Amino acid sequence: MSISSSEPSSAAAQVRSGVLGFPTLVAQSIALISPTMTAVLIVPLTFSYAGNGTWLSYLFATLMLGFVVMNLKVFSSRSASAGSMYAYIGRGLGAKSGVLAGWTLLWAYGFIAIAGLTGFSIFVNQFLDAIGVDLNVPAIVCFAVSALLCWFVAYKDIRVSSLLMLVLEGLSMFLIVALCVTMVVRHGSIVDTPQLRLEGVSGHGLMLAVVTCIFSLVGFESATALGGEAKNPLVNIPRAVRWSLIITGTFFILVSYVEVMGARDHGLSLADLSAPLDSLADAYGVGYLKAPICLGAILSFFSLTLSCVNAGARILMPMARHGMFSGHVGKVHVHNRTPHIAVTAYAAIIFAVVAVLLIFNDPLTIFGDAGTLAAFGFLLVYFMVSVAAPAYLRARGELRPKNIAICVAAVVCLLVPTIGSFYPVPPAPVRYFPYVFAAYIVVGLVWMGLVSLRNRHVLSEIEADLERSVDIGHTADIEVAADTSDAPQASSTSMKGGQV
Repeated sequence: MSISSSEPSSAAAQVRSGVLGFPTLVAQSIALISPTMTAVLIVPLTFSYAGNGTWLSYLFATLMLGFVVMNLKVFSSRSASAGSMYAYIGRGLGAKSGVLAGWTLLWAYGFIAIAGLTGFSIFVNQFLDAIGVDLNVPAIVCFAVSALLCWFVAYKDIRVSSLLMLVLEGLSMFLIVALCVTMVVRHGSIVDTPQLRLEGVSGHGLMLAVVTCIFSLVGFESATALGGEAKNPLVNIPRAVRWSLIITGTFFILVSYVEVMGARDHGLSLADLSAPLDSLADAYGVGYLKAPICLGAILSFFSLTLSCVNAGARILMPMARHGMFSGHVGKVHVHNRTPHIAVTAYAAIIFAVVAVLLIFNDPLTIFGDAGTLAAFGFLLVYFMVSVAAPAYLRARGELRPKNIAICVAAVVCLLVPTIGSFYPVPPAPVRYFPYVFAAYIVVGLVWMGLVSLRNRHVLSEIEADLERSVDIGHTADIEVAADTSDAPQASSTSMKGGQV
């Protein structure tokens, strides 16, 4: 990506290209989805709505988001760059929409990172309790430790970050699967008739559960933010996005099925369990798994925050280089080849916000509220990219009826969680969250307007830069575009009408 003409040429230093293969890319998306988070905290909420249909809710949610993945593939198989979702929507709907998408993703990744910090704090104390240590670590201390470690790893090397996420989330998922296998063996069969027959399941309850399930799965797109560092990005990024959804969706279906079966076998009310896996480990006589599972959750929540810092910084970097923020934020560390200033700024903002929230609420409440607030951002971006895909194909002369059908299917599916966020009306303060998010969007639009007044050519420059930055067949990545960033602008600057 080029930078604004007022910025020093040193700011055009680029992230390290071609260093992230498929395993590390899929680890980025899976870490941001955080399967552990759902298994240890969210399944009881889903069960409270869907009961024996909990597993089916996760199946529906996975299939529904599959249409969004198809729309993402339109872009990810043709172009790759740092902060790609920002670039994708910009190429399909114009620079204003791209900037709005980037602004929205900063919100979404930021609040998911806050959920990661609070989850880290919750399970640090649960782990200490599991090993018999009578000590309560203050939440602010846990936040500071996790945020500082995330900053350091993200600052140093994206390869270390990605490998760490792969190992940590993999370990946590392995421990949860081990407990689930134990429960199935003790049960004597994988068959659970009440669940397979959907006994007591209502259509309305199933719809409400699907809303929760979709929110559990958001984040699968985050591998696209690493487009500038991916190896063979036009192949590996679409695969990573697709497989992260498949892997986590399958994991949620199986884990929720086993948790419901296990709780009923021992007369437990799953909807009332704040730590379902701990309770089930005790019920099945494998209490020794509690400490490892809590440790795995700690590592998973750390990995979640780290993935958000990585993704958010790579949205900040191109936006800064395009003049939407200070050009310093767009700089890349000479030796580490990471967007170090963006990483530092984003991590500091996340910590500051969660520290303020802690004044008013406990970590568990903040966790739930942060996840809800983040969901609004993801929904808006998924709507935008689904509409941007056919617009982009139309501009290229490649639009087909199936592309329109996929767009319509994605929009219809996304309306389910959108409507479910408003009806039935949730209790306070959650009922006011959509308006808080709307206010944030208004601030972003006002900021965009002020930047445009200061530099009347900024939006056309963004369109021109996105248009020539990276395209199909140009797998040499973002550095090629940066090397030519001082060249004259292409004569066609309309992202919507010109051939890309």
